[in-house]
Amino acid sequence: MSTEVKEAAAAAVKEPSEPLFSKKNKLLLTDPLNDSNPITVQVLGICSALAITVQVKQAIVMSLSVLVVLIGGNLIISLIRNIIPSRIRIIVQLVVVASLVILVDQVLKAYVYDVSKALSVFVGLIITNCIIMGRLEAFALANKPWPSILDAIGNGAGYAWILIAVAVVRELFGSGTLMGYKLIPDAVFEMGYMNNNMMILPPMALITVGIIIWIQRSKNTALIEEN
Repeated sequence: MSTEVKEAAAAAVKEPSEPLFSKKNKLLLTDPLNDSNPITVQVLGICSALAITVQVKQAIVMSLSVLVVLIGGNLIISLIRNIIPSRIRIIVQLVVVASLVILVDQVLKAYVYDVSKALSVFVGLIITNCIIMGRLEAFALANKPWPSILDAIGNGAGYAWILIAVAVVRELFGSGTLMGYKLIPDAVFEMGYMNNNMMILPPMALITVGIIIWIQRSKNTALIEEN
């Protein structure tokens, strides 16, 4: 058999496709929740954790907004990655993210106007969120759409659980409520309990994130060794 025939035969044999949820793909979903968390490990998106975690509702809406933009951005950049000139790739990424943020902002104003008003400029600042730009540059530009979507979901979830956890602590101890509902009964206040107004100040968000980082590293010493 000639060399040409052998090469043609080899090309005709298709490699087995990777399962949708292979071990590698599962890591894209699970790693950002702990070992590669964008906030506590990569120290990205800290501004959101400081600014909009006074209430859980705001944290949830911001988390969903970032998740939608991240999934859409990763998918679009992955689909067009082979036709983006290297010299203008950052500009293309910014245009894609900005377009998605504008759409998200308009949806929030249409359906949850009060929350949109409370989030103020921070929805627009999603455009400059280092988590989103980092995933577009480091992952979506070099990978196919499906892994890019999984990477976006994983990083979005990792960002979300930190934001919501911080918001739960701050709203509960700062205002005595969760999602706007009063949880601490009046009898507790009559016994001398008072809401800690310091919890609604930005420095307490940073302290809460620091405590989460401390707990995370105490359970996973590999993170300390890496740093």
